[in-house]
Amino acid sequence: MDQWLWFLAVAGGPVILGVAFAYALFRRRRLSRREAEAQREATREVYRQGH
Repeated sequence: MDQWLWFLAVAGGPVILGVAFAYALFRRRRLSRREAEAQREATREVYRQGH
């Protein structure tokens, strides 16, 4: 019984972590062209104010 528990901890843990990581990557939403331009402009404005 103890061997199965260690097997799940050593082999199952990384598998579950990998699945969670892949799920997060596939769920990530890309910015639209308008959103990307607004983000770039906002970044430029922050740098202008800071320097």
